[in-house]
Amino acid sequence: MEGVGDDNGAPLAKWRSDFSRVFQYYLDRSTPHTMRRWLGTLAVAMIYVLRVYYLQGFYVVSYGLGIYILNLLIGFLSPKDDPELEALDGASLPTKGSDEFKPFIRRLPEFKFWYAITKAFVVAFLLTFFSVLDVPVFWPILLCYWIVLCFLTMKRQILHMIKYKYVPFNIGKQRYAGKKSTPTSSTATD
Repeated sequence: MEGVGDDNGAPLAKWRSDFSRVFQYYLDRSTPHTMRRWLGTLAVAMIYVLRVYYLQGFYVVSYGLGIYILNLLIGFLSPKDDPELEALDGASLPTKGSDEFKPFIRRLPEFKFWYAITKAFVVAFLLTFFSVLDVPVFWPILLCYWIVLCFLTMKRQILHMIKYKYVPFNIGKQRYAGKKSTPTSSTATD
């Protein structure tokens, strides 16, 4: 009788496996299209904001979403190897031209940052369909608290960037463009 119970779960497991494979395929294909991915996330975020605005509720869900996004942002802006911890071990970021160059590697890569934010907005959107999560709160207090928390956290992060002299963005960084190929002119023979 073991075979009967296994047959009921097999189609579901196969469907889940197939869905997971197809989802991963499209996720992998979206990797090089950074701008399109972020525009899609912006569209999802706008749909969520419009839903919350229309319902005039779910402020606690929005506050939790804001805290989660702030946490992801800190991970995105932080280096993988924290210079404060390396300083305790004796290693540190190069400060002189003769020191070894260490490139900035994020603790949370851009793709995982995008994926986590997109999932967070989708989950928050789905949570707005459960009225039990629409807790009545005075939303301006939550907003003020989030702004203060964001200001203090970003201040600490910016001071960390200044202290250890790193910039987590590619803006203004030199890029290697490769050799410029010169077109060869072909001469016609008579």
